[in-house]
Amino acid sequence: MKRLITPTTNERVMREDDFIVSTTDLKGRITYGNRIFIEFSGYSEAELLGTQHNIIRHPDMPRAVFKLLWDKIQAGDECFAYVKNMSKDGGFYWVFANVTPAFDPNGNVTGYLSVRRKPKMSGIQAVTGLYAAMLEEEKKAGAANAIAASTKLLVDVLNGKGLSYDELVLAI
Repeated sequence: MKRLITPTTNERVMREDDFIVSTTDLKGRITYGNRIFIEFSGYSEAELLGTQHNIIRHPDMPRAVFKLLWDKIQAGDECFAYVKNMSKDGGFYWVFANVTPAFDPNGNVTGYLSVRRKPKMSGIQAVTGLYAAMLEEEKKAGAANAIAASTKLLVDVLNGKGLSYDELVLAI
């Protein structure tokens, strides 16, 4: 069942020593969330466990960013990203995320680990305009072509700067 939450302008700001930690299975269902994740998400542990991690997806986030993230982690690589999340009450909080696959002793991916910390204000400012432009491309392209259109804009921006997405987010 899709939750209908109306985004608000109520921002929660992570503290300097906060780390939001969660793990998911291969399909992105939450298998663990630490107390800081529970606090910022506004959901109880029972509401989070077994639920798709996109329960906290904010509509201001371009779908192409998550496609890039999933492509990287499913290929066995880690990914860094600035992400705007939405709490159960419609409020939002920005994070600087590091998402990495978890492996069994045989090297098989068993799930994913995400550690988020307080993002730099300069990073939020840098991605806000980029993400808004990507969302506009997604809207113009329509649902069927949204991710491709948004990805093209992102790739064009990155190529213009001579950076990968990870290099960009680590530099800002």
